[in-house]
Amino acid sequence: MPSDKTKAPEEWTQRRIQSIEVGFQVIRAMEAANGPLPLRDIAAAAGMPPSKAHLYLVSFVKEGVAFQDPVTGHYGLGRFAIQLGLSAIRQLDVVEFAREELAALQRTAGFATYLSLWGDRGPGIVSKVDGERQGSLAVRLGYVLPLLTSATGQVFLTYLNESETMAVRHDEIAAAKRGASDDTASLLPRVTTTKEIQKIIETVRHQGYAMTVNSINSSFAAIAAPVFDYSGRIVATMTVLGSDKQLAGPRKKPTIDALMAAAHRLSERLGAPGRGAKGEDDVKPPVPPKPTRAKNSSALG
Repeated sequence: MPSDKTKAPEEWTQRRIQSIEVGFQVIRAMEAANGPLPLRDIAAAAGMPPSKAHLYLVSFVKEGVAFQDPVTGHYGLGRFAIQLGLSAIRQLDVVEFAREELAALQRTAGFATYLSLWGDRGPGIVSKVDGERQGSLAVRLGYVLPLLTSATGQVFLTYLNESETMAVRHDEIAAAKRGASDDTASLLPRVTTTKEIQKIIETVRHQGYAMTVNSINSSFAAIAAPVFDYSGRIVATMTVLGSDKQLAGPRKKPTIDALMAAAHRLSERLGAPGRGAKGEDDVKPPVPPKPTRAKNSSALG
C-alpha cells in the first residue's frame, strides 16, 4: 500500500476530508447531548467502535474542542467549541443575510418586500426590494410601523416578550382613545382591549404569519412572517406588501408559501432551532438604527 508521501494529491486530500467528516460525527454526538457522556454512548451515537471514538476524543481534548471530566471520565464540548460558537454568532448579520432572500422573494411574488428590526419605538424598516406590482406604493427605509395595525407589528407583538412591546402598545392605545388628525388616523389601532390584542396574538401564532388588508392605507395588503435566531428569539420580520386585489386575492396562497419558506431559510441560516415553515393551510438581535415615523408617510402594512 502506498504511503501518504506517495499518494496523489487528490487521494491525500480526499482522505483528509473523510477523516474530518468522521471526526464531526463525534462532535455532533456531544453537541446533541444534554451534558457530558461516557465514551460508549458517544461511540454509539457516532456510529463507530469505542476504540475509534476514543482516538478522536483524545485529539479533541488536546485541542480544547472537548473535555473529559476527571471524576466521571465522561466527555463534553470544551472551551474552544464554545468560543467557536460565540464567534459564529458574532459574525451573523441578519440584514446582510436577508438581502438575498428579500430579492428572491420579490422575484417569486412580484410584490415589494422588506425587512424590519425592533427598535425602542417599534419595528423599523432596514432593508427593502421594490415590487413589480408596486404602483404608487413607496416603501421607505427608516420608517417605523405601528405595532397593532401593521402585519409587521403584529408579528413582533406575538413573538417578543410582552415587556418589550408594552410601552409602544400603551402609547398606541392611548392615542386611539384620544383620537387623532386625519393624517394619522389610519395608524391608530382598532383594538384597544387586552382580549382583542390576545386574539391577534393567538391568530398569528396559529398561522405562523400576520396579514392586514386596508389597515393603514386603502387598497393595500401586507403579509409578515417572523425570523428567529440561534436562541429561538425573533430578531426580524420579513414582509410582503402589495395591492389588496392581488395579495388578498389570487396571489395570497403562493405569496404566503413563498414568504414562509424565505423566513424559514433565513432563520435556519441564523441557527434557529427547527422551526418549520408553514403555509396558509397548515399553520440580542442586531441593533437597528433609530428611525423616525414620518408624517404623511408611504403606504405600508
